[in-house]
Amino acid sequence: MSSETTRPVPSERAQHILRVLVEHYIRDGQPVGSRTLALEAGLALSPATIRNVMADLEDLGFITSPHTSAGRIPTARGYRFFVDTLVRLQPLAEQEVAKLQTRFEERQRGDAKSIVTTASSVLSGLTSLAGVVTLPRQSQVTLRHIEFLPLSGQRVLAILVVNDAEVQNRILDMPRDYSEDELRRAANYLNQQFVGRDIDDVRTRLLDDMDVTRESMNHLMLETIVVADKGRQSGRDGSGYVMSGETQLMNFHELSDVEKIKHLFEAFGEQREILTLLDRSLEADGVQIFIGEESGYRMLDNCTIVAAPYSVDEHIVGVLGVIGPTRMAYERVIPIVEITARLVGAALNSSS
Repeated sequence: MSSETTRPVPSERAQHILRVLVEHYIRDGQPVGSRTLALEAGLALSPATIRNVMADLEDLGFITSPHTSAGRIPTARGYRFFVDTLVRLQPLAEQEVAKLQTRFEERQRGDAKSIVTTASSVLSGLTSLAGVVTLPRQSQVTLRHIEFLPLSGQRVLAILVVNDAEVQNRILDMPRDYSEDELRRAANYLNQQFVGRDIDDVRTRLLDDMDVTRESMNHLMLETIVVADKGRQSGRDGSGYVMSGETQLMNFHELSDVEKIKHLFEAFGEQREILTLLDRSLEADGVQIFIGEESGYRMLDNCTIVAAPYSVDEHIVGVLGVIGPTRMAYERVIPIVEITARLVGAALNSSS
């Protein structure tokens, strides 16, 4: 996520002052001046020296001066450097973790939706931000049977039976027409070799065995499995995500502009952009943080998303996190998202 390695890095003194400035601004919400930093930095530096360091940080793009104040506030780049390098995480106390475990244990007899709803409420309640949890996708798709039927216009209908008698119909656009005999032989090969295997395993084996069957037939079979796997990637128990506490975002002056909050709430309702962004964390290792313009969506330019994947049976099946202003308590939010992801995975494992 970070590109700081290609840019100049502040001195240790400047980093310390940046950390103090960011922490003060997160806490207070007001631009931070040199006198305040001189008092809080603990470095026995004069306000004039602090101002010189702040000027260097401003030149590096880490802080900026709002036109209404002589103080400074962090930029998105300043927050990014803070999160990557300077933040001092504050894990939840054991008593807090125990309370959360109890809440999720009470939901283990329920369905996945109740666990997800609890998670979004927990995230929002602990952070005073918007908590969001994607509904779990299927962790495994097991092939039971497959048939192919020829259609007009170089198209083929693939009929797949997966898991417990779940039928999927997929129309494939192919580079040439296939005869009924070719389709029957391809189906026989897949049924003989791969019934009972996970779709991921089937795809890997087909790629490894390209010279076992004719190339054109492999193209047909591989295309079928890839399309089926895409269905698994996007298919969730239901669709979309569960969100709690979105109205709390109106309490932050950074997001209080009517037009900004309107566009943000429209994105929450439409879901597509938020889901696309959250799904970028599906293959990530641990917590992912998108600050301001890093999201790629204009309505989130003043927001940060802190997200982490959650797993069932060691398969990543969803993502959860919080959405709030870039001025959020990262030192506390990051551990909350991390522990909640672990607890959701444990609850879903116990309920399945």
